[in-house]
Amino acid sequence: MKYINAKTILPKALIEELQNYVQAGYIYVPAKEEQHRSWGEVSGYREELEKRNKKIRMEYGQGISVEELACRYCLSISAIRKIIYHK
Repeated sequence: MKYINAKTILPKALIEELQNYVQAGYIYVPAKEEQHRSWGEVSGYREELEKRNKKIRMEYGQGISVEELACRYCLSISAIRKIIYHK
């Protein structure tokens, strides 16, 4: 999330009203409900993890051990087991 100086985007009257509540602080303005996106949806990271997890499950099905998968993907054995057994 990037911080934006209110002076660059908000009208002076609105800034003055906000200053009645907060001065020199940070305010989080949430997205409207209909514009809300799930975690990883914007960056594409969620999809990237799904592809990786699918590949891990496939390799496990081909006989590669949990220990080897943990080493290959730099994950703990516990993390690999969660990926394999929870889908």
